[in-house]
Amino acid sequence: MSFIGIEDVSLRYGGADGTLAVQDCTLAIERGEFVALVGPSGCGKSTLLKMVSGLELPSAGSVYLDGHEVAGPQHGIGIAFQNATLLPWRTTLDNVLLPLEVSREYRASFRRNRAEHVERARGLLRTVGLDEFREHAPYQLSGGMQQRANLCRALIHEPDLLLLDEPFAALDAFTREELWGVLQQLFMDRRFTVILVTHDLRESVYLADTVHVVSKRPGRIVKSRRIELPRPRTLEMTFEPGFVDIVHELRDAISEIRAS
Repeated sequence: MSFIGIEDVSLRYGGADGTLAVQDCTLAIERGEFVALVGPSGCGKSTLLKMVSGLELPSAGSVYLDGHEVAGPQHGIGIAFQNATLLPWRTTLDNVLLPLEVSREYRASFRRNRAEHVERARGLLRTVGLDEFREHAPYQLSGGMQQRANLCRALIHEPDLLLLDEPFAALDAFTREELWGVLQQLFMDRRFTVILVTHDLRESVYLADTVHVVSKRPGRIVKSRRIELPRPRTLEMTFEPGFVDIVHELRDAISEIRAS
């Protein structure tokens, strides 16, 4: 069985007469795979993330995580959204440590082994170039630095699964591309499983092992494209013909969806 199995899943918001967001969607994701979901706005990409995390339950069909059916919110998952949402009264380091303090699953260990967890947090911050800013408040960090800290916070409990919902969409192009490299390095170092929702096709091809194209609402997977490019990938590769051809292939698929 795959690490994540989405089997004939449908979800309707607002009861029987509400909005059908996802319909008859099936998807398998292997452990250690980096997957990107792309498609038109409002097609159900974020809804799929919510169902994998257990924040939403399907109206029909089933979602499985590591062999168990998802029946409610899942522990041990890292989640990062478009906005970093760092707590303004906490330092960068304390924001990264927050999940260990508030989660029933981790807080006893955190109290017993605080120094060990602090060192792990600092190791993550060093990886993303933020250790020297560990005592800074969020307002003292740029948007890109805040999102780096957000990634560290999502990974502090060493999750097997990282869910990313357009985490770089609010950043400028240069910062966004810089963070592609940061995320790729974290993935290569730790080999967690990743599901990334993005509208940026270059981002999806740069980061993912497989890109899945979602239809317009109600969403379902209509195309899956394996990305057979070696890692580590570089920004220079994004201008090479093979990379550009994949981006155009995905863009054409989404254009056909929008026109249908």
